[in-house]
Amino acid sequence: MTVVISVIVVNYNGGDYLRRCVESLVAQSFSDFEVILVDNASSDGSIEDLPTLPTNFRIVRAETNIGFAAANNLGASISSGSWLALLNPDAIASPEWLTSLLRAVTVRPNYRVVASAQLQLNDEDKLDGVGDCYSIVGFAWRGGYGHSREIMPGPGEVFAACGASAFYPKDAFLAAGGFDESFFCYLEDVDLGFRLRLSGEKCQFSPECRIVHAGAAITGPESDFTIFHSIRNTFWTAIKNLPLLLLIVVMPIWGLAVIVLYLKATKQKRQSLRHGLKAAFVGIGPVLMSRKIIQNARTVDSVSVAHMISWNILAHKRHLPDVRRF
Repeated sequence: MTVVISVIVVNYNGGDYLRRCVESLVAQSFSDFEVILVDNASSDGSIEDLPTLPTNFRIVRAETNIGFAAANNLGASISSGSWLALLNPDAIASPEWLTSLLRAVTVRPNYRVVASAQLQLNDEDKLDGVGDCYSIVGFAWRGGYGHSREIMPGPGEVFAACGASAFYPKDAFLAAGGFDESFFCYLEDVDLGFRLRLSGEKCQFSPECRIVHAGAAITGPESDFTIFHSIRNTFWTAIKNLPLLLLIVVMPIWGLAVIVLYLKATKQKRQSLRHGLKAAFVGIGPVLMSRKIIQNARTVDSVSVAHMISWNILAHKRHLPDVRRF
């Protein structure tokens, strides 16, 4: 069966969050879609506890936890839609979410990637994110995180879509190779967004496309697991994607950042920080090989890349939005 949109939900011990996510998809006003629920060997019974699902839902079970990146790639590989809508299991989509996503790419067909407006699940007066942003110093953040929803930007161009509620043209997703599975999880959405931008794709933020999101509800925002993957993947993302001139700008800042992070890890006795830094450098070989392929294939010049990213060095620390009006 061919559909317009394939929604991919990757579950790992999603508990009651998953049920609420599924219910929000059942309630969509748009009807020409399928849902591919990829379960990463959950042990909490979250899949078994789901009610009987409509016929446009199908469950794919991985034998082990293959990670968020690989599970989404698996879902994309068996999807039948022309568009891929990714939704985290700890997110709840508004009834008009899919309709609004299609409307956004219809109105602005040159911006085929869409970032949704994300509100915090436990406090919908606060933003969870208005698209992913990227700094000249090599760090990414969810724009607007923790700020009042009153500062919600209007429609505009943003660096990349947060993977919790991202919308991609399937042809571009597959042509880019999907998510980098070596990332496992965290920053894989920024990395893919960067690669898509280097290939000429553009990303728009649409405030009409709304979800609420718990955010790291399953893995924990300050867990060792989260810190390890975030630190490692931050460095890998920059090394792979930044053009040489911009990478040279970043390197001295990185040197200082590594020292600060190492001292912080020692003071707080956080082995995950040190392990993340070590893993970033131990695994540098394949990353450099990927970099060569990406840089040889990119269709935009260094100046254009410089315009895509934020030069406000305080924006990352303050989680400021970086949505540029059309």
